Amino acid sequence: MHFTGRTWRPPYEAHSVILQATSGCAYRRCSFCNLYADEPFRLSPMDEFEEDLAEIKRYQPYARRVFLTGGNPFAMSCENLMLRALTIRDYLIKCQSIAMFASIRDIRNKTVSQLRRLRAMGINGLTIGTESGDDETLRLANKGYTAEDILAQCLKLDEAGIEYYLVYMTGLAGHGGGLRNAANSAALFSRLNPYILSVDSLTLFPGTRLFDMEKNGTFIPAAEHERLQELQTLIARLHIRTHLLANTRSNFRPITADLPREREKAVAELQYILDTTDEAAMAEYRAGLKSLG
Repeated sequence: MHFTGRTWRPPYEAHSVILQATSGCAYRRCSFCNLYADEPFRLSPMDEFEEDLAEIKRYQPYARRVFLTGGNPFAMSCENLMLRALTIRDYLIKCQSIAMFASIRDIRNKTVSQLRRLRAMGINGLTIGTESGDDETLRLANKGYTAEDILAQCLKLDEAGIEYYLVYMTGLAGHGGGLRNAANSAALFSRLNPYILSVDSLTLFPGTRLFDMEKNGTFIPAAEHERLQELQTLIARLHIRTHLLANTRSNFRPITADLPREREKAVAELQYILDTTDEAAMAEYRAGLKSLG
């Protein structure tokens, strides 16, 4: 298999076949991220792509879901994505869906008609690292788009029938900004239809702009209790049906909930952690994180 650089997939894609379509990230300017800092964005050549599919076919000929790796394979043109989808289905005849990471910027350059064509070819399941739905936080994170952009592009996915999963990051707004971030993000997300809302918590790593800002005093990280209160606010103010998964390593304690049915249970569970866990213990946990992989 032609895996190069960092290979990531969301926890909920654990049972998907992993296939490299791109490597690196087409943007690489988010202020909190250094995952692909030294890895230029590159499309996998079709000969490598087909060699990998031939190998997958030998071991998992009846695979039903494929997850394309790379920071944002959806940056590929509609034509290239359709070619990849057709090629996958040539090799894996039982494949029903093709998922991948995507950015709001990647959706912006595709029409609803093109999105419908991609959906018809099996592309369904975009993990979108929105991180926030609050304009001030999005500017701090240097995401390159606004809350209005998130709304417009995700509504296009809704219209095209493409399932998507949003990522939210507690702590990203910094000390004192979490409740505003949660309230504005919940208001935005409640106008959309994410099947999954995946929650991470900001961890500062060397080589990122926020790490440098923290060192020079221009960014004050949110305390751990503050992050849990932010997550409580997000959950309390979400008014959609979605699966909330705050269970990555960046979260001090894994929390999952089917909203709105398990809203009160999740809020109470977070309150128990707030009431029984010392701030220092949670800070020690975060300090021990060397990576999120």
